[in-house]
Amino acid sequence: MDSIILGSLVVSLVVATIFWYKSNHAGKSPPGPRGIPILGYLPFMSSRNMLQQLADLSQQYGPIYKLRLGSKQAVVITSPSLLKQVVRDQDHIFAHRDATAAALAFSRGARDVVFSPPNSSWRAMRKVLVRETQSSAGLDASRELRRDEIRKAVRSVYDKIGLPVAFGQLVFQTEVSLLMSLMWGGVDHSGEGRERLGREFRAINSEISDLLGKPNVSDLFPVLSRLDLQGVERQMGKVVDSLDKILEEFISQHEKLSGSMVKNEGRKDFLQIVLEHKEKKDSDLPTLSRDQIKSLLAEIISGGSDTSATTVEFAMSELLNNPKAMEKAQKELSEVVGMDKIVEESHLPKLNFLNAVIKETLRLHPPVPLLVPRVPFQTTTVGGYTIPKGTKILLHVWAIQRDPSIWDNPGEFKPERFLLGSRSLDFKGNNFEFIPFGSGRRMCPGLPLAERMVAYFLASFLHSFDWKLVDGKKLDMSESLGIVLQRTNSSVAIPTLRLSNTTTTSLYV
Repeated sequence: MDSIILGSLVVSLVVATIFWYKSNHAGKSPPGPRGIPILGYLPFMSSRNMLQQLADLSQQYGPIYKLRLGSKQAVVITSPSLLKQVVRDQDHIFAHRDATAAALAFSRGARDVVFSPPNSSWRAMRKVLVRETQSSAGLDASRELRRDEIRKAVRSVYDKIGLPVAFGQLVFQTEVSLLMSLMWGGVDHSGEGRERLGREFRAINSEISDLLGKPNVSDLFPVLSRLDLQGVERQMGKVVDSLDKILEEFISQHEKLSGSMVKNEGRKDFLQIVLEHKEKKDSDLPTLSRDQIKSLLAEIISGGSDTSATTVEFAMSELLNNPKAMEKAQKELSEVVGMDKIVEESHLPKLNFLNAVIKETLRLHPPVPLLVPRVPFQTTTVGGYTIPKGTKILLHVWAIQRDPSIWDNPGEFKPERFLLGSRSLDFKGNNFEFIPFGSGRRMCPGLPLAERMVAYFLASFLHSFDWKLVDGKKLDMSESLGIVLQRTNSSVAIPTLRLSNTTTTSLYV
């Protein structure tokens, strides 16, 4: 009996010691609202104003706090210094993604650049994408394509002088047309065929965006994911099948024409380059599977068109609501470009105020305001708090870029703030108070092309035309959060000719 009592005391002492050790050495969990059993904080989340709600919670719980959403735990970060710990100091730990059921279906099981884990396959895809479409050589090679598409867009506005123009829709159509030329321009699709494809991609892209941004029970309660209760995965599968038919057609045509296309001395499109390297065993370009190729094509068309189009639409909307800023931008264009010429890409680096307008737009309206969520592959600490393995990390860029302790009058559209020496910020992810495209190894790989297209489009719109609001009413700047931040209502304005009729006719029409 004495031995049993002694043994029990020893076991109790060991258990107590272990409990004490864990309590004192495991670190503490971030603060946060309690929520309710099973659902957590879900019933209290606002679908209309979630960005502001998450920012407000940081005022109550601090720059890092946790939320339980269903059976999953999320951590929200609203501080530049803490964000730096995630995307730079511990980038290798936080480089994995929290891919939703819809994202996995869209990316064919995370076989793309955005949702794939940071493995050798991901590095191969990213290398192909960056080298062939985003490098200086690749961008210079596609300069004429961008010029042609911008001129087509300006011509289409020229035909609608005095009539309302939905410029967000126009930018999206132009972006899709450009990206199609870059991806598979070697197969000729022009005129009605190109317009039909553009409409198909717009419809498909709209469905993809809706499904990726739709709250899904399968993501909140992974134990129910196999049931696909809301049918999100099933719907995304149908959309991907429709997209696959289009992509498969282009891949097959490129394969059939590869012999004659190799002899072409002109610029090769992305698909042609990838397929050619696939046949060369001595190539230093990684070989991609067919699924990877299709995932890359889909990702470029979908992500590239949406983010650029919404940025231009927000920028034009802000300028329409701030006539003095628009006047300043147009005056700069007159001085740099001239009233007898049209905008060329060579002018863009000299347009300091216009570039400040773009930065200020991205400060107020970052395309992906919470960035693409990350997850740590192992338990770690941020800001002295323990972050368990698999926690969904929301980097609240929208809140950081509107933080009054960082920015003077943060809700005001003021491009001049980026002309000051202290605000010479860029998009490279080194300034953690301004990172609309992210930072670290998961930074947006399409940034170089997007940066050029947004500036080129906006400069051409402002230089060629004067714009006025319909009925003189200011535009409502309300935002809708899906996979990409968008305007709740589409922006419409009326253009009038700014350049002389002779200049416009000779150069554009």
